Amino acid sequence: MTTSEPLDDVLASARRVLTIEANALMAMADSLDGAFVQAVDMLLAVRGRVIVSGMGKSGHVARKIAATLASTGTPAHFVHPAEASHGDLGMVTRDDVALMLSNSGETPELMNLIDFTTRNRIPMIAIASKPDSTLMRAADIALPLPEAPEACPMGLAPTTSTTATLALGDALAVALMERRDFKPEHYKMLHPGGTLGARLQRISSVMRPKETLPLVATETPMVDVLLTIGKYALGVAGVVEDGALIGVISDGDVSRNITGLKEKSAADIMTTTPKTIEGDARLQEAVDLMNTHKITMLFVVEGTSPVGAIHIHDCLRAGVA
Repeated sequence: MTTSEPLDDVLASARRVLTIEANALMAMADSLDGAFVQAVDMLLAVRGRVIVSGMGKSGHVARKIAATLASTGTPAHFVHPAEASHGDLGMVTRDDVALMLSNSGETPELMNLIDFTTRNRIPMIAIASKPDSTLMRAADIALPLPEAPEACPMGLAPTTSTTATLALGDALAVALMERRDFKPEHYKMLHPGGTLGARLQRISSVMRPKETLPLVATETPMVDVLLTIGKYALGVAGVVEDGALIGVISDGDVSRNITGLKEKSAADIMTTTPKTIEGDARLQEAVDLMNTHKITMLFVVEGTSPVGAIHIHDCLRAGVA
């Protein structure tokens, strides 16, 4: 046996798993119908929260679906079905909607939760692979998983089924986002911390104010321009005329015009196409623009007037790289 044969076997196994699961997702996409639309309408109309529940691997998926819904504008939380039978049913109210997950649809730990929602007329959406199962028959809206084999070679470990359930949860969350017209500013409110929150910050919240900008007039002698660049430590000077930013002078511009520099003015060597950004843009947009043009700062403008500046170090300090 050559050393490449085990490697080939591993890659073949991985590709087989991914192909099986990808085929299942495509089958599910093709099978979606009015029931999915009804589920979105039900979740959109909920006055309370979406109670997501499942046992075992379905429980792990349920936790993720609940977290995705909550972070995208649909209040939701996970209720463990076993704990529900020992008092956590008190977390579920008549204003809620239940979203229950079970591959077989016969998970014993879900039965008390199913009975509770039925008795209290709490709307229920079910996701399972067997349409005639107890869970699916009890549901107000049933979303069946596609008939597809588990990727596990023994057909036992939840693989394809959990992938399909997770993807269906994502589809519900994204459809709800679009129906709610959920915008980046809403997302920022729910994600104030970490990299996501930093990326969504407005430039105006961290930019350097106008009074700290290295601005010169077109007729300013280059000796004074160099002093301005050194004073403000941004590596550039902006050139203004009648309040408008019409150019920028960088260290590169100075180097390219070093001969006779003392006799020149700002207008003689400035680059007339300064890269700018508006204050209501987001920090990630500023970083992307700086990376694209291989520069380290941008003037922030209102129309053509400079009102601030953003340096790559400001973005780094805010948590965006």
